[in-house]
Amino acid sequence: MPNTFDYAIIGAGVFGAWTARYLRRSGASVLLLDAYGAANSRSSSGGETRILRAGYGPDELYTSWAIHSFPPWRELSAEAGRDFFQPTGVMWVSDASDTHVWQMWELLNRLGVKCEKLNGPDLSRRYPHLRFSDAAFAVLEPESGVLMARQAVQALVKDLARRQVEVRTAAVVEPKGKGKLEEIRIRSGESVAAGTFVFACGAWLPKLFPQVLGARIFPTRQEVFFLGVPAGSDSFSTPNMPAWLHHTHPDRPYALPDIESRGFKIAFDTHGPEFDPDGGDRVVGKASVERMRSYLKEHVPALADATVVETRVCQYENTWNGDFLIDRHPDFHNVWLAGGGSGHGFKHGPALGEYLSSRILNNAPAEPRFSLESKQTWKARGVY
Repeated sequence: MPNTFDYAIIGAGVFGAWTARYLRRSGASVLLLDAYGAANSRSSSGGETRILRAGYGPDELYTSWAIHSFPPWRELSAEAGRDFFQPTGVMWVSDASDTHVWQMWELLNRLGVKCEKLNGPDLSRRYPHLRFSDAAFAVLEPESGVLMARQAVQALVKDLARRQVEVRTAAVVEPKGKGKLEEIRIRSGESVAAGTFVFACGAWLPKLFPQVLGARIFPTRQEVFFLGVPAGSDSFSTPNMPAWLHHTHPDRPYALPDIESRGFKIAFDTHGPEFDPDGGDRVVGKASVERMRSYLKEHVPALADATVVETRVCQYENTWNGDFLIDRHPDFHNVWLAGGGSGHGFKHGPALGEYLSSRILNNAPAEPRFSLESKQTWKARGVY
């Protein structure tokens, strides 16, 4: 291992790994560190699946980033020799009062994204196993789908190691001081020196930078369920069911079809209570199971009493409104912060890595929405 790296990246999740890929392409020496390993079970990138969609209401920034990220994900699949993308289609279900999905339909059409608008009877006819009595319409992106998240990130990190990126499992101590950060200390006692440091460590950002991010990054507990589908049934598999988001329901449920025989996946996108990513309890509670079953009884009755074959407690780490944080540390001119992406950020890994590496390497123009200055200390979610 060299004495000093050009770049040291802390966090081997989707943001850190894609940033390492683009920085390494410049010929620089790169170190990638993670306290628990790439896409580990505690990380926001460690889940089995994540939705890859273009729709973001009227928000052209994230829609464009999602479109831009599709080809690099396919490139990674080709390099790894397996397809991490499952073309399930992605559907937004909405009622007549929802301007978000209507404006999304208009934007997708303007940007040339293939999509289809369904009315209530269309939904009932095409997906009779789903019940959306409040739905006036839905927007289906037939070419969107699901990424095999954990597998994709671990394959990316394995590829980085083949490209001479140094990959290590190590826990970093909170940096101290101002000006230029010369090195970071690891809990084992070792130090690592680099010209530039990138902290892309998700829910650990406020723990490493409590003064700067303790009140601006919000880690929350999120629960996920996998249900066993009826024996011999293909109703909950592609192409008979897409990934879908019930946007106008107050709990904001989303569901994924049965992929790789893991079961029907369902979760609620509303933010849970505050959560510690290191020591937080990761066992789903009885009340959460009852909440899930209550929703299914009304909207997916065939699975209302289905066997829970797996549960997962992960975490989101969001900024006040859901915009990413991608900016320099205010006290260290050679330290960059990247995070605030949970709940919607995984798909954008390639676009974020390219953007951040361009900011670092070429001083590319900054997007004001990603600035630290724009981050507030209250919650008013605006990105979906």
